[in-house]
Parts: sequence; C-alpha cells; structure tokens
Amino acid sequence: MYLIVTRAYPPELGGMQSLMWGLSKEMSKNFMIKVFADYQENHKEFDNKENFSIERVGGIKFLRKIRKAQLINEYLKDNKVQGIIADHWKSLELINTDKKKYCLIHGKEINHPKGSSLNKRANKVLNNVEKVIANSEYTKNLAINNGVEPNKVLVINPGVNPAKELNKKSLEKVESLLKVKTPRLITVSRFDKRKNHEKVIMTLRNLKQIYPDIVYICIGDGDELENIKELVKELDLSAQVMFFNDITDELKNSLIAKSDIFVMPSIIHKTSVEGFGIAYVEAAQYGITSLGGKDGGESDAIQHDKTGLICDGNSLDEIYSSLNSMIENKRYLELGRNAKELSSKFDWSSTIEKYKKILN
Repeated sequence: MYLIVTRAYPPELGGMQSLMWGLSKEMSKNFMIKVFADYQENHKEFDNKENFSIERVGGIKFLRKIRKAQLINEYLKDNKVQGIIADHWKSLELINTDKKKYCLIHGKEINHPKGSSLNKRANKVLNNVEKVIANSEYTKNLAINNGVEPNKVLVINPGVNPAKELNKKSLEKVESLLKVKTPRLITVSRFDKRKNHEKVIMTLRNLKQIYPDIVYICIGDGDELENIKELVKELDLSAQVMFFNDITDELKNSLIAKSDIFVMPSIIHKTSVEGFGIAYVEAAQYGITSLGGKDGGESDAIQHDKTGLICDGNSLDEIYSSLNSMIENKRYLELGRNAKELSSKFDWSSTIEKYKKILN
C-alpha cells in the first residue's frame, strides 16, 4: 500500500488538485492506496465516487498540518505501507517513518533564498526522501541550485487525462458568442501577477490596429481580476476582451477548442514561478498552440517553434512580435496540429509508467 499525502485535492479546482487526483486514480489501478487530503466543502459526494479511501483533515492551517501528520503517523504503526508520496515538502515535514518517501516539487514552493529559514526546512525534508520528483527541467535545476542533492532529483512532467469529446451544442453556443471575432486568443488561469494578463492586454491594443476583430477570452478568477478589468476600460478594449468565471468544464473546453492561440507568457513574480504549465498541454489536446514565457518550466510543455512559441514575458515587444508571427498567414494552425500530435506524450497512461519505475 502507498499513502498519498496532499494539501491540494478536488473538489477544489486547480492544476495541483488535478495533478494529485490524476496521480491517485492511476496509482489505484496498480497499487492499494489511501489518500490523506485537506477538508473541502461538499467533498463527500466527490469522495464516494472513488474506489480508494480518502481521509479528510480539517481545521485551521497550522493545526491541520499537525493533526494530519499525527493521523498518518498512527496509521503507519498499524498498517503495512510501502511508501508515501507527497504533493509538497511541508506535507512530509512532521511525518516520522523509515518508509520510503517521495516528494513532488513544482517551483514556487522551493524558490526561497539560499540560507533562509524556508530554504533550510525544504532542503532538510527533500534531502531525506527516496526521490524528489520535479515537474520540469527548470524545477529540477532550481531545486539543485537551492541545495537539493542532484542524485535525488528526477523529472516527471505532470500527466493529463485524454481530452473529452465536446458536445455539439456547447461548440455551437461558443460560435454564437464569438460570432465573427477572429483571431481568437485565450487564457485559462487565476488572475495573478505571474500569469501576466496585464501585458497581453497592453499588447492587444497594438494588435487591434492590424486585426480589428481580434478577441481575447479570459477564463478564471483571482486577486488581479478587478485591476485587469480596469485596464481594459482604460485602453478602450471592452469590445475585444471577454471575461468568464465559474463556468462548466464543457463550456471552458469548448472556448479553448474554438480559439486560435492559448496565451500565457508567465513571468517570475517575487518567488512565484510557473514550474510547468499544464494548461498549455490541455490546450494542445484540442489542437491549440500556445505562447509561453521563458522564465519557468514552460519549455517542457511547449516545444519552441514547433508546438508554440516561448518569449520573454517581461517584454511587450516580444509578446507582440510572437503573437503577430503566429497570427500572420494563420501559422497557429500548423503549430496547433503539431501541439495536438505531441500532447499524447503527457497522457497519464504514459506518465504512470515513470512512477511505477521509481517505486519498483
């Protein structure tokens, strides 16, 4: 039996939540597993659909971490467990066992100044596990540079489930919403500084001069949403930018499928960094090319000049020239075809084999 210990898990939405859920489901096809996850409202309906045990732990953040570790330590005493897989070094910090431990790393949670308290705590945990599983080459190098032993770290890109076939009515609804708007840009993410919506919108003002029917679809919520809406008004782009939040997966995926370019030229903001970018792969599954940023692990998800482009997200000129080169002569169609063809390498069916190899 393996334990999966995670702070991020559905029904809460997000990339980390999807990753840990996908890993649990694939692991359960090959091993007995038990998941220890944080409490979420309405979790019972979700948990009851799964064929493995999910134990939820609630309470305020600090006490929740202690209580979860206590529950796991007790469970380890009474049950035969081969190993523990965790989503975050903090999930392992209070677990006392000589069982094999494996820790996933993603980017920002290890991006602390060398010698700082958080850096020392992270390294203490990560240098005492069997393997550290980085989501990209960028994250692997970041960990090594910050003090994790090189022989501990390997890269396994996050897995994705096969794209769902889209409902014809949903696709028709999107076409009626977008009408003659083209080219179509889209971002699906939280609104925070790192995702760089601001510079995309500033670029849009110039692209509008060449492509008057251009549209930028923004799906998500977050701290920067109101600031972005204000910027759209200031730049007189209300006719070019559409905001969607709290929509169904079906509508979200239909909007992606009916777009031309997925745009997320992420930047490093303070310690926050894009460790991989599963959203680029999810867009690729629908034949949509992407524009990503150079400051992070996007180049593991996007093959520059083949499945999309990588640019300097801090440079308005680079974002503009990259988007313009993709739109000119509809180059996004060729890039999108390549992206779809290569997206299969991220399927969970392939990814889980890499996990099985290190567990065995």
